[in-house]
Amino acid sequence: MIKLRIDELLKENKKSKYFLVKELNTNYTVINKMLETKTTGINFDTIDKLCKLFQCYPGDLFKYEEE
Repeated sequence: MIKLRIDELLKENKKSKYFLVKELNTNYTVINKMLETKTTGINFDTIDKLCKLFQCYPGDLFKYEEE
């Protein structure tokens, strides 16, 4: 299963969910789904914004875990 590493990146960068809500111009429901790996899709614009916020590459946003 592919999972987002956003919670890890937030901790590494000492940022909060509030930071993501404001920077991505979204709401807590969307952010919580991303953090809990309950989202079923993520668009390229969001990936681009996350990479800029965390100064990382797209591959740094994801991890693969076998079920």
